[in-house]
Amino acid sequence: MSSSNLKNAVVAFLVPLPSILFYLYFLNHLQSNNGASLSPIWSWCFHHPLLLANVLFFFNVNVLFWVIGHIQCSNWMIDLYWTVIPVLLVYYYAAHPLAQFDRRRSKLVIVLTWVWSIRLTHNYFRRENWQWGAREDWRFTDMRRQYGKHWWWMSFFAVYFSQQIFLIGICLPLYVVHSVDKPLNIWDFVAALLCLCGIVIAYFADTQLHDFVTRNSELKDLGKPMVPNLDRGLWRYSRHPNYFGEQLWWWGLVVLAWSLGQGWTFVGALINSMCLAYVTVLVEQRMLKQEYRAEAYRLYQKTTSACVPWFKSSAVAVKDKHT
Repeated sequence: MSSSNLKNAVVAFLVPLPSILFYLYFLNHLQSNNGASLSPIWSWCFHHPLLLANVLFFFNVNVLFWVIGHIQCSNWMIDLYWTVIPVLLVYYYAAHPLAQFDRRRSKLVIVLTWVWSIRLTHNYFRRENWQWGAREDWRFTDMRRQYGKHWWWMSFFAVYFSQQIFLIGICLPLYVVHSVDKPLNIWDFVAALLCLCGIVIAYFADTQLHDFVTRNSELKDLGKPMVPNLDRGLWRYSRHPNYFGEQLWWWGLVVLAWSLGQGWTFVGALINSMCLAYVTVLVEQRMLKQEYRAEAYRLYQKTTSACVPWFKSSAVAVKDKHT
């Protein structure tokens, strides 16, 4: 392991400690308080679990990650912590003194969140060749060039504050699960099935994409023509099956919250879906800028569903028949 890789790994493990230690101290303080009146700060933390989660996110992620990003000249860490923060949040909500929940539902959601996190974390490191902080998201690199000297402060909002809105929002069902105590019902299993289907679809889609990118890289190294487009496996039925799987996971959690009478939590998943739709446009514009694949990708756009998997259009059927 190179020195920079080791340094980034150490930073990644240490960076959430301020929030974790503060929260553990808070829980320990309540436990040892023996019924005495709480100071204003501990009383506020006790009565406002959702707001406290936002405060911890603001200082530990928005501010601290932003500072580290400037020191390292790379905003790589927020990508990695997309896979970690929901796990931290589900334990945070479950451990809060005001939490009330059905234990079986809580265990189900915790297990599902771990499975989702492990799948996405594995995909992150596989994509980055098992390196810590090898590069930042290409969208951040593009914005860095676009905003130039203003990027130092724009990055706080574009990279970090926006992530608070997305992550806290889409994780609202995890809060609901640990604030409503109702018996397990059929909708819990429907939601779990949706979540699992989303994880499985995203796993196979990302694996097929990884294999495609790896093969093209090998062809490039050999000086051979690269395959312009991935249209096999799940990618035959959707231009972005990995995004579809990811969205299915989050909307599965919304079904869970809805079954507990808190359907308003769909707002978080909706905002995330709208953002992903915009990201999809950016990704496809990037594809069309690559000369060797532009023509093939335009045909792909005309004949293949953008997100929800569906059959190829008749145009492709005719093309395949002629071939």
